[in-house]
Amino acid sequence: MSILARLRGLARFDALVLTASLWFLGKFLRYAFPPLFGTLGKTYGVSRTVLGTAFTGFMLVYAAMQFPSGALADRLGSVRVIAGGATLAATGALVLVVDSPFAVLAVAMVLMGAGTGAYKTVAVRLLSRIYPARTGRALGVFDTFGTFGGVAAPAAVVAVGGLSLLAGAPWRLVFLAGGLATVGLAVVFARRVPRRLSGPADGSGAATDTGPDSAEDAAPDSDTDTGDTPLRAYLTMFREWQFTAFVVVTILFSFAYNGAVAFLPLYLASETALSAATANLLFSALFVVSVVQLVTGEASDRVGTEPVLVLTLGVATAGLVAVLALSASGGPLVLGAAVVALGLGAHGYRPVRGAYLMAVVPEGVAGGSLGVVRTLLMGAGAIAPAIVGWLSEVASFQVAFGLLAVALVGATGLTLSLWLLDD
Repeated sequence: MSILARLRGLARFDALVLTASLWFLGKFLRYAFPPLFGTLGKTYGVSRTVLGTAFTGFMLVYAAMQFPSGALADRLGSVRVIAGGATLAATGALVLVVDSPFAVLAVAMVLMGAGTGAYKTVAVRLLSRIYPARTGRALGVFDTFGTFGGVAAPAAVVAVGGLSLLAGAPWRLVFLAGGLATVGLAVVFARRVPRRLSGPADGSGAATDTGPDSAEDAAPDSDTDTGDTPLRAYLTMFREWQFTAFVVVTILFSFAYNGAVAFLPLYLASETALSAATANLLFSALFVVSVVQLVTGEASDRVGTEPVLVLTLGVATAGLVAVLALSASGGPLVLGAAVVALGLGAHGYRPVRGAYLMAVVPEGVAGGSLGVVRTLLMGAGAIAPAIVGWLSEVASFQVAFGLLAVALVGATGLTLSLWLLDD
């Protein structure tokens, strides 16, 4: 096969690369804030409580956007919603390039939360339509790209730390670069992706779309067939006990994962013999192993979603339970293996979750229904750090992380039941 033929073969994945790259930048902008909390506190003269509250606002707005973005995608088309969200997120990032009061920073965080909140729900729907025979693989690539945005952001903050740019605030360069990259990528995304919706993209029979995304020059007010879908249509799926049970699974997982991620470095540094530096290193390993999503996404296409869901949740549960059990006696290698197991299971679960939901939700209400689910799971994830922090103070870290482990055990057991009862 010639090089030209190979390049043409790879070109069919342009929609996946563009969508995943926007998700990478969305995660990059989000995770640029925690490493900057110390700098931002000094710059604006505010406490960590105030900064934490602002970041909670970011996450709550992000969670609240899941259903509206999905419902808008059902009406206006996925490409328009994602491109619009990217533009809003870029606006928030670019606002931070110039010196301004703390209130402006808070507003910018809200804008970024609202903009990036339009990505995930709509992107899952979009990729499942463009790559119907390889949805698991596509979502694995998509989620892996996003996770590495969380790896890149702290590195970028460190890299610009020694620079003397932008009126003595080098950290602003991170948001300048992120904002400009998002704008440029959104333009390319809006021009290229609609072409994939109007014909086969993966060589395996991608469904042809007849909604507004299927034509580059579709009228701004065109609607899909579900343009007048009422809210109750998105909620009827909850009458099916299997669907409702899996929504409970996603909520339990989100609560456990977000609570663990928020406090894992502090837990390891205070409850084990590990130093703070080693704890942070193990925390990085939690994200580095996210490449497993490529494997689990592919596996779900081949063997089905239910067994892979049970396996990944089981591995994550074993990892968190091992962290708890080995806190007093485990060394860096043993605890590191437990953290890696938690990361492998948690990250491996994500793309398969999306593939499962897209398989059981009717196409006509896929965006809105998935938006409802993500609103619930992101809401649970947003409140988890507050609950874990409170429990760690009024009881102990062991009690707090024990609650997270119980949530994962419940999610695993419920998923196993769904698999066994699947008809």
